[in-house]
This record gives sequence, C-alpha cells and structure tokens, in this order.
Amino acid sequence: MAIDPKKHEMPTQAPEVRAHNFSEVALGYSQETAVAEANRCLNCKNRPCVSGCPVNIHIPEFIAKVKEGDFEAAYQIINQTSSLPAVCGRVCPQENQCEKVCTLAKKFEAVGIGRLERFVADWHNAHATEKAQAPASNGHKVAIVGSGPSGLTCAGDLAKKGYKVSVFEALHTAGGVLVYGIPEFRLPKSIVAKEVETLKDLGVDIETNVIIGKTLTIDELFEMGYEAVFVGSGAGLPNFMNIPGESLKGVYSANEFLTRSNLMKAYLDDPKTPIMKGGKVAVVGGGNVAMDAARTALRLGAEKVYIVYRRSMEELPARKEEVEHAIEEGIDFRLLHNPVEILGYNNPDDPRDPKNGFVTGIRCVKMELGEPDASGRRRPVAIPGSEFELDVTAVVMAIGTSPNPLIKSTTKGLEVNSRGGIIVNEDGLTSREGVYAGGDAVTGAATVISAMGAGKVAAKSIDEYLSGK
Repeated sequence: MAIDPKKHEMPTQAPEVRAHNFSEVALGYSQETAVAEANRCLNCKNRPCVSGCPVNIHIPEFIAKVKEGDFEAAYQIINQTSSLPAVCGRVCPQENQCEKVCTLAKKFEAVGIGRLERFVADWHNAHATEKAQAPASNGHKVAIVGSGPSGLTCAGDLAKKGYKVSVFEALHTAGGVLVYGIPEFRLPKSIVAKEVETLKDLGVDIETNVIIGKTLTIDELFEMGYEAVFVGSGAGLPNFMNIPGESLKGVYSANEFLTRSNLMKAYLDDPKTPIMKGGKVAVVGGGNVAMDAARTALRLGAEKVYIVYRRSMEELPARKEEVEHAIEEGIDFRLLHNPVEILGYNNPDDPRDPKNGFVTGIRCVKMELGEPDASGRRRPVAIPGSEFELDVTAVVMAIGTSPNPLIKSTTKGLEVNSRGGIIVNEDGLTSREGVYAGGDAVTGAATVISAMGAGKVAAKSIDEYLSGK
C-alpha cells in the first residue's frame, strides 16, 4: 500500500469564528482519520520516535493498536509512561521531538504522533467506564510541591508504585501552568480536571491554597512524616525589560494577563477579576506564551493586536502551528522591532484626571541581525534613528519567567544557580538529602513535556531512595 506523503490535516474552527470565542481551535481527528494516519507509521525497528519523546512513550506500539481500531488498548500503552496524554497530545511540541526524528520524515511528512495521542486520550475519556484503581500501599509518604506537569507526573508515577502522595498547590485549582497559563482555546480546562481526577483515583491527595514556604515549609513537611519531597513549583516570577513606563496602568506581565483570563475567567461578562478589554494591545515577545497572550487579547475584544519581537520570523521560538493560527486570526507581527519606552497619558494640570497613568502607546526601535551570540542565534542590533510609536492602550510583557525565590529563602541547604533555578543532579536530587526538584523550578520556563520528563526522573530516583531505606 502506498504511503500518503502528507499527514492528515487537523480540522479546526474557521479563523473568523474562533477569533471571537474561547472554544478549542483544533477539533480532533475522527476515528476514520486516526486509523488512516496510523497506517502511515512504518513500525520501524530502531524506533527513533521513542527516544525522541522525553517520557519515552511506546509510540509504535500504541499506533499499531490504533491501526487495529483498538483505541482503549492504545490508551493503556500510552498510560504506562505518560500521566497526561490528553494534555501532551495538545501542547507538546512533537515537531521538535518524536516527529522530528520519525523515520518517515526523511522522505515525507512525519506521522502525526501528537494528533494520534490526543485522539486516543480523548476516545478513552469519552468511553471509559472504570476508574483507575489505587494500588496497595507500600507504607511510604512523599510530598509534591506544585501541581503543574512535573508535579503531577511525579505524583502519578509514585502513586502507581503504592506511595502515599500529597500534592500541595498554592492556587485554588490544581494544574499549575496547565490551568493558569495555557488558554482554554488550546487546552480546555475540563481536560486538565479529568487528568487530575485520574490521579486522585490512584490515591493522590491534592491540597490547594497551600503555599510551601508560607503556609508550610519543606522542613515542616518532613516533620509531618513525609520521607521525600519533590519541588515542582514552576517559574512564576515574570521578567520585565526595565524600560520607562512599565509601571503604567495597562501594562501586564503575561503571567498576570493569562492567569486573570484562564484561571479567574476574566473573559466572562461579569468577571470576578478585572482585565482590560478592547482597545489596541502590544504583546512583547515571540514564544508560545506571547502567542497565547496575543490570541487571548483578541478574544477579549481587542480591535488590534501586535506581536513585537526583536528578531525575525526564522528565530521566532513559538511553535509553528501557534504562529500560523495567530496570523490566520489577524495578529499583526512587528518583527525586528524592540520596545524602548511605554508611553502614558499625563495631565499635570489636573492630577484627578481619570486618564492619568494609563498606557497610550509604545515607542519601538527597528532592529537588524548582527553576528551570532552565545546561543548561536544572530544578535539583534538597534538601527540608529529608526524609532517610531505604536498607538496602544495595553502592553503585555511575555519575555520569560524565573523561579520564585520563596522556596529557596525558606529551605536550608538548598542551592540555586544565578537565575534562581534549583540545582539538581542527573537524578533530580538537590543539594539536600530527600529533596528532589524538576521542571521550570530548575530550568526556568520550558515545555510541558520536558517538565513531565523531569518529574519521571525524580519519581524513579525517589523510589530507589526510599526502597533503599
């Protein structure tokens, strides 16, 4: 049978429709399309896709089951190594991991591994009637700090081995960046809630509104009988450019902007938290978070949304799919531009003027690419005399985040690097015995799947550590 050179298209909402709602953009494969896409897999012997996956999903095996139409068996294969398949199928950058090294990609388009993973997980969630069963307890207790992808993965892997696991989450809803950072139109929150419920069925306790370092310290967790602690607290400290005007009303970090919209539902007609809607918005940055913020601003009613990024389209770090969706929806990309000042309204004759202190624009300078920097990318250099202004009413800074220093400042013997990331060895062990860490708390802002991989590594190490005890 001849192999189709192209992967089957993912059906989506039309751009002119989805730009005005928060429903999921990608609609998912049908059963027929999933089987057809699975039949493109060569089931090759060296299986490079498995090694290209940070959590080592048995990809050829689950795809083989999809070919047979046995979707539940396919799900069970994925579930052996991944605690969040419905999430990964949506937000994992497969094009840079498993699909990048797919054997078929040497000649044609890679197999749509991520799309098949999403289909299988969604099929299971729609048809499964039995809950996951908690295994017999092995008598050991482990605490997890943070309920993001690294924490949930570590919790799931340990729970399957019989550990009594408690997850402590600072916010009022479990899921970490999956619920506060990624918009509904990319990752429905019902999907995250379903994955969390599966972990609860395995016996994992989720304690929300507990800030480790404030409500409890890591020392106190050990005093409560926990024998090991995994820190997966993420990177929630936003970075700013330190340019004039960043304190004006209408300037947001992407963290705040997305949290207000995603977790606190600011997009509702009668929201419980305020957010600026409408007007013209500039989003500074070029990563996935910048795409999320820009597309969210559009859905909140902005008449114009700009992406302001200091490098070119070739250097844009966001996923190709997200960039394409943003362009289709009408986001205006101002590439090779960099902000130098945020402008605001000021009426010194009347300090009571309600417009005082609000954003009115952003001053940018045009850039050109020079010699490569330490990262290997060409360094952007400002072009003298090229400054210009964009008329905007809000600015969202999406230029990265750093780990919050709270845990380090309240935990003795925990070493961090110059960026605030917790220092760990290859097993996820920190400088303190019994304390492990992974995900963005170690690396700074990175991908969901890399955080999951770190959670798996730490779970294996914790199991070996406590088994040895």
